[in-house]
Amino acid sequence: MRKMKRIAIAGMAAVALWPTTALFAQSKKAVPYWVSISAREALLRTGPGTNYPATWKYVRPGLPLRVVQVHEDWRRVEDPEGERGWVKSILLSEQRTAIVVGGVSPLYAKADANSRVDWRVAPGVVGKIGHCASGWCEFDVKGRTGHIETRHLWGVAEDEAVE
Repeated sequence: MRKMKRIAIAGMAAVALWPTTALFAQSKKAVPYWVSISAREALLRTGPGTNYPATWKYVRPGLPLRVVQVHEDWRRVEDPEGERGWVKSILLSEQRTAIVVGGVSPLYAKADANSRVDWRVAPGVVGKIGHCASGWCEFDVKGRTGHIETRHLWGVAEDEAVE
C-alpha cells in the first residue's frame, strides 16, 4: 500500500511539472518562430503581464502569430496585420497554421501550378499547413486540402521547409 502511495505521489509530481517543462522547452526556441492561437479568446497586451492593458482581443482560434520575443511564460507576437503585443503562452499552440493573403488563391492537387485546381481560397481563410518545401505548402481548410504557393500565405516564410 505504501509503495502505491509513493507511485501515485511521484506520478502527480511528474504531471505537475509537465506544463513547466513544456513551457521551458518552448521558451528555448530561437525567435522568430510561428505559433497559432489555441484559445477561444486571447488578449494582446502592451506588456508581459496581466497588469498591462489589453489592446486587442482575438476570438479566432487557429490564427497564426509570429513570436518575436520571449519573457518567462509570455510571448511578444506579431499578427497578420502587423500588430505587436504580448500573449500568455498557455493560449498559444505549436500547431502550424497560415492565413491566405492577397487575392483569391488556388489550391492545387499537386505542388505544381500546372496541376488541377481543386479549390479556391479567399483572403482571410485560415488553414493548417503540412509539409512545405520549394515555395509550396500542403494546406488544409476544414478537411479540404491542396497545395498552395507560400507567397499567398502569412504564417510561413516563402523559403521555409516545414516537415
